[in-house]
Amino acid sequence: MGMIFPKYLSNWTTTQVRKEGVEVLTNNTISSVTSKDGRVLLKTSENKEILADHVVVAVGIGVENDLAAASGLEVDSTYGGYHVNAEFLAASNVWVAGDAACFYDFKLGCRRRVEHHDHAVVSGRLVGENMTGNHKRYEHQSMFWSDLGPKIGYEAIGIVDSSLETVAVWAGAAETDTPRAAAESSGTGIRSEVQDEVSGSSGGGESGSALPGQSELEEADELDFGKGVVFYMKNQKVVGVICWNVFNQIPVARRIIDEGKVYDDVQAVHQLGKAFKIYS
Repeated sequence: MGMIFPKYLSNWTTTQVRKEGVEVLTNNTISSVTSKDGRVLLKTSENKEILADHVVVAVGIGVENDLAAASGLEVDSTYGGYHVNAEFLAASNVWVAGDAACFYDFKLGCRRRVEHHDHAVVSGRLVGENMTGNHKRYEHQSMFWSDLGPKIGYEAIGIVDSSLETVAVWAGAAETDTPRAAAESSGTGIRSEVQDEVSGSSGGGESGSALPGQSELEEADELDFGKGVVFYMKNQKVVGVICWNVFNQIPVARRIIDEGKVYDDVQAVHQLGKAFKIYS
């Protein structure tokens, strides 16, 4: 969370997860793993011992670059992965898709490597078409989503990096503004990972309350970030969006990013919240 959310939202979310009965250890790493009486004993860098029946290890991924050394393909020194152009071409008649590709995002004007299901599916299809003779550029802004317990869920698109400046719009959440309710209303039990259609109007709605000031954000534990939209800004443009307990609005966020509009002040960004219907 610390790599994605603004600091105040990361702190607030950690508090909410703890309220669900989850023990969160910060500034800790696993120093050793052993077996004890048929269970797993973990020791942390802070000398804490944890005895567990099961351990789920989320280690992330890394790109296997051995092929690059053998074939002369270029590996991106900043983001890792095979260096490709906007058509995902790494070399003559060699294409790379998915997590392994470091591609140039010509809409956002930067090089990226994306590790999401949506990106893998869409880029894979694009590569398949280009291998048959097409020369299509990758224009898709991929999304991903995650649920942090039954009451907190978010959907994200574009560059969502906690080091970027953010502008957020918040509103009061209803009982239906939860990932559980979103899944139940869909009738599928899961939320869609790839959304291509915009439904309904993209404007209207009431005006929201003023954005929290910096002093208020420092006391984030006392605030309620039940529902809202976080806009990630770079060079006065929206380059990423998180829909926080706001579901099925990724197409709206995608359109805002694709427009590449320059916003001269915070209030102009704040008005974008109306398009997500967070006040309804």
